[in-house]
Amino acid sequence: MQSSIKTYNKISSSLDIKIEPFDTRKRYTKPHKHNKYLEIVYFTKGSGYHHIDFKSYEIKSPVFFLVKKNQVHNWEIDTEPKGYVIIIKESFLEKTLDKFINTQLHKLKNSSKVRIKEVNSSLEYLFKAMSLEIKQEFVNQEVIEGGLKSILAKLVGFLNEESTLGTTNVTSNFLELLSINLKNNVTFYADKLGVTSQNLNTLCNKVFGKTASDIIAEHIIKEVKRQLLYSNKSVSEIAYDLEFKDTSHFTKYFKRYVLQTPLQYKKSFSL
Repeated sequence: MQSSIKTYNKISSSLDIKIEPFDTRKRYTKPHKHNKYLEIVYFTKGSGYHHIDFKSYEIKSPVFFLVKKNQVHNWEIDTEPKGYVIIIKESFLEKTLDKFINTQLHKLKNSSKVRIKEVNSSLEYLFKAMSLEIKQEFVNQEVIEGGLKSILAKLVGFLNEESTLGTTNVTSNFLELLSINLKNNVTFYADKLGVTSQNLNTLCNKVFGKTASDIIAEHIIKEVKRQLLYSNKSVSEIAYDLEFKDTSHFTKYFKRYVLQTPLQYKKSFSL
């Protein structure tokens, strides 16, 4: 079996959440994924670029970045950065009794970058207090959850109209399912969501201006590109992992959206 995309684990297996100042040694990193956790990065200083899934975001402080568990990303920071990092495991979100935290994260799920007008002093105090509390011998979980809830509330408040999507519960859950189990099958997701395929298409058209099939295709193509560029998997292995009936069908599917075969696409980046 060929190697997959490199996965980093920046948090101890015994911890559910980690808060600390941004490591200035990590100004330049190679493309990688995270080991089933969400990363929130807040820069108060620094400039450069943050690359997430084939899209480059300029680092212009102050700014927030959110990196989801399945995304491939890397840093290219050309001035010394200053800020904080929060790493949140799925286990933390499963155990927390404060549903507000999950609700706020749900509102942020479609955002990768959130700009703010100026450095917020209360945010600075919140991050500093949490990073100190997490180092205590006996960590007060209520303090950590309260601080996280406050930061997320502020972050949601910073979102402008352009970065928010008026998704319904069904379409939001649809996107969540796509991040967990990727299949080229509208009926599969409609059944999971308790709606008909037609209703799912109608909702997707209303919210995204695209059909459910188009949304699925975007996620599949993005994942295929990740695997082609950042792993050593063969085309047939990728096709098998995504449950295409054969490599020929998979190649035609990819070419329909990218106008290149998977191998042509991969070679175009190695020239």
